[in-house]
Amino acid sequence: MNDINVFILIICLFLFSFCESKRTSHPHQKRPHQSLNLPTGPYIQVLGIAQDAGFPQIACKKDCCKEAWKDASIRKQVSCLGLIQPDTKKAWLFDATPSIKTQVQELEKENELAGVFLTHAHMGHYTGLMHLGREALGANAVPVYAMPRMDTFLRTNGPWSQLVKLNNIDLQTLASGESVRFDESLSVTPLQVPHRDEYSETVGYYILGPQKSALFIPDIDKWHLWEQDIKEWIAKVDYALLDGSFYKNGEIPGRDMSLIPHPFMEESMRLFADLPFKERQKIIFIHFNHTNPVLNEKSTEYREVVEAGYQIAKEGQLLEL
Repeated sequence: MNDINVFILIICLFLFSFCESKRTSHPHQKRPHQSLNLPTGPYIQVLGIAQDAGFPQIACKKDCCKEAWKDASIRKQVSCLGLIQPDTKKAWLFDATPSIKTQVQELEKENELAGVFLTHAHMGHYTGLMHLGREALGANAVPVYAMPRMDTFLRTNGPWSQLVKLNNIDLQTLASGESVRFDESLSVTPLQVPHRDEYSETVGYYILGPQKSALFIPDIDKWHLWEQDIKEWIAKVDYALLDGSFYKNGEIPGRDMSLIPHPFMEESMRLFADLPFKERQKIIFIHFNHTNPVLNEKSTEYREVVEAGYQIAKEGQLLEL
């Protein structure tokens, strides 16, 4: 074989290898769990990290939102978790958000939606249920887990009551501290927390897997108002996904922030500052208002949080249980 033929053969082999690589790495192609490097046991997937109204927020013309209006790649979905059980191909949502369409789409790439756990009746946490109704999915008896007041609110107020009447959703009433068990190694326990409870109670969730556990509290008024000790809970779990709505007081000019109480991230970091570094690493802040500077990974505030040993939730983040 002469040099020219050898050269042509090498070029052909290179092109074939390149095309094959592109074909097998297509981002929308379904592949087995191993090739996606997904956990083989139960795990949590972060499906959204923004406060109820998402990021950017409606009508926001402030500097915090300008780039997000221009660049869709830096926009964020509303705070939401997925709990996935690979062996049964079942998945549960934690909150039905305004971003539910894309969040369910992400979950159902490999699994089937088996239910929704609601935290409370603020817009970012339950209004996505409308997509289960006759105007959209027309779902059949999707289990929706809710506390007693939340249950009553959905049954007695339209349009949510229509979801119940048409059997689009099947309400399952929860009790604080009482677990919902899926099998001997996977359970979910609601924990009532203080918050603005105009229409319902507010809960966080303790998620217990075969090897690890997680605490999810996206909304709470202040840590010291909770009858339970947040530090004891951090010691108990492997992951603590906690309310990070606002970085500091005064973040929203012209608004009395005492009327929208949350533990500012600065407050939380002071509270947890005496914890060992390993314990602080468990803390993953989530549920960021559009004004929160940690939404920008290049910000000073983002760097301060990470350097202090805490984590900032990222969409797509996986937490093995």
